[in-house]
Amino acid sequence: MDPRVPVTGAGPESGDAETHRSAAETHRSAAVADALAAVDAWGADFSAAAASTPAGVLAVHGDPTRVLRVASITKLVTARAVLLAAEEGAFELGDPLGPPGSTVAHLLCHAGGYDFDSGELIAAPGTRRIYSNTGYELLASHVTDTTGIPFADYLAEGVLEPTGMTSSELRGSAAKDLFSNVADMLALLAEYRRSAVLAESTAAAARTVQMPGLDGVLPGWGSQKPCDWGWGPELKGHKSPHWTGETAPGATLGHFGGSGTLLWLEPASGLGCVALSDRKFGDWSVRLWPGFSDAVRSAALAGGR
Repeated sequence: MDPRVPVTGAGPESGDAETHRSAAETHRSAAVADALAAVDAWGADFSAAAASTPAGVLAVHGDPTRVLRVASITKLVTARAVLLAAEEGAFELGDPLGPPGSTVAHLLCHAGGYDFDSGELIAAPGTRRIYSNTGYELLASHVTDTTGIPFADYLAEGVLEPTGMTSSELRGSAAKDLFSNVADMLALLAEYRRSAVLAESTAAAARTVQMPGLDGVLPGWGSQKPCDWGWGPELKGHKSPHWTGETAPGATLGHFGGSGTLLWLEPASGLGCVALSDRKFGDWSVRLWPGFSDAVRSAALAGGR
């Protein structure tokens, strides 16, 4: 039952219980709002954040309507579009794409062997997790080539519109140039809780470790053994330290962006958080993001899930 819905027709005690529940929810929302307000100390010209559960939005801090580039969070919607195209029969996930031995599935989970931002091959496909913008740009081109629809249009019609991301627009690279806002990122969290775009079997596979056991480097966070990834989202696994916080369950999924943005979701509880800013990722992010995520999680847990 949604804890925000009043209980009726059950006698006076139910009214007392509802009053107590409402007071607890108010306290919880205030605690989450306080935790989100830490984005004001990030040194950005603009920042905003929000947290939500399957029952709804817990709290918002800052302007949720302001649109800015979310950088590599873009990959979460690009991956959705690629998987949708595969479901619609444009290609198979096992089809070759990229260097010899690489497939669509390899590129979706950063196992194609490409360098970060060039076409240079620095590992054999399937041997290391090498985070790559190049791979995602190739995936977008493949969608265009096989569907005959420009990728930005395919993304808008197939993913952004069905998920209610009405303020979002791809303005360049399918790896890093989505412009969006906090309100639309909350809609993206909802999509990753329960997909409106993909079959549940595909959505479940996307949030599962693909090609498990691959070591790699998480940009900004160093070597990870293993470096777990799904089809689109990074998975925390056993990484420590980690931007989603020390208290995040291993199944926590999400992405951060080089423009100073982050989004994470705990699949089991449904708790999710998004924070957008215009300060470029750097040492400050590594220093502040884990504690920020832990504080939001602690505040949300204080009132139960």
